[in-house]
Amino acid sequence: MKSILQPASLLAMALLAGCGGGGVPPALAPSNGAPALASHATRQAVGLGKVLASEGGQIYGYDIDQNGRDGVLATASTVETFDEETGAITKSFPKHAGSGTTFSADAIVTSDVGLITRYVTPKGSLYAKRFYDVMDPVTAGRFTGKWTPPVKDVQVEQAGPNQTASMTAIFAIELKNDDVPDIFESNVAKNTFGKVIHLDPSSFSLGDQPQVAQDTATNQAVIATSPDGGRVGGAAPINVLVDLKSGKKTSFEGLNGGPFGAGFVNGLAVDSNTGIAATTTELNAQVEFYDLAQQTGTAVQLPCTGYASQESSGWGVANDPVNKLFLVTAPIYCGQSQGSAIVVYDESGNYVESITGFTFPIGAGAAVLNPGKRMGWAAGPTASQLQQFFY
Repeated sequence: MKSILQPASLLAMALLAGCGGGGVPPALAPSNGAPALASHATRQAVGLGKVLASEGGQIYGYDIDQNGRDGVLATASTVETFDEETGAITKSFPKHAGSGTTFSADAIVTSDVGLITRYVTPKGSLYAKRFYDVMDPVTAGRFTGKWTPPVKDVQVEQAGPNQTASMTAIFAIELKNDDVPDIFESNVAKNTFGKVIHLDPSSFSLGDQPQVAQDTATNQAVIATSPDGGRVGGAAPINVLVDLKSGKKTSFEGLNGGPFGAGFVNGLAVDSNTGIAATTTELNAQVEFYDLAQQTGTAVQLPCTGYASQESSGWGVANDPVNKLFLVTAPIYCGQSQGSAIVVYDESGNYVESITGFTFPIGAGAAVLNPGKRMGWAAGPTASQLQQFFY
């Protein structure tokens, strides 16, 4: 699932705005320059495609089937399926959601199974109850069953992303237990679960802005977090590998470059085939590439940025394991005049290309990809739209 907005991230950006002033080094070129693009004879030309407009208004989460052509999005009043090739809405339901009912889309998991959060606010209450509905498959265009988390009163924050393994890593918080963070795996379609692993709130609270991915080859959740709240000049990010069977945790220090340090981790993606992870960090406009097995890493600057170009830092990261690429969402690309872009790197950190013309909000999440088609969808241009692109 990819949310249009990440409120915690937006708050952090607002609080730290202006920290990049003074002593900013010259803008750095991409790590290895811009190599010639591969031939696009057998695929769409690199650039933007269709714009999808939801029927229900502002979008709260979306995803696409990485091996098909269907997608799902949620608005406050509707769940909508769409054709990822044409951008056409194919189904919108329910006709009447009911008083106090709203929706968000969490993810599409393996076998085109959709997970949707349904919020129901009882009359006279300020707080919504969470219920989880399943679309098996998404192409059914309706809810086909329920998903019941192994811990009561949880809010699913991140799921996977994973459309290959039967078990999906779920990161959630316990709403009636001081927002204690948990990680566990689930076969969403079968409504079964693995071990519930309670995480330390001092390191994995929402205030530390943890980013979660899944390494299906090692059956680990990969979490990148900012243990001291991402403060200016603070400690380095921490990368944590959590065995989803045993709960064993292995951690190593992340990169902390630049005069103000890395700050918050804004995005994370993992290629399970190679064990390579990529993160973006909020104070230094860097993209970090880690070998998870060796616990080593290297960092590169986003195009047109220096070590203190906080306003031009990248946010969401998506992985294409077929073509071995990482795609970074850059809300402000090479200055305001060029708008937003998706910047593409190979898994060694070499710059491949930039896809410009987007309009992202600050804090935009990662794009969702269909690697076989070298196609994706991202947030914007408005909060009720999605933008197709090719890379």
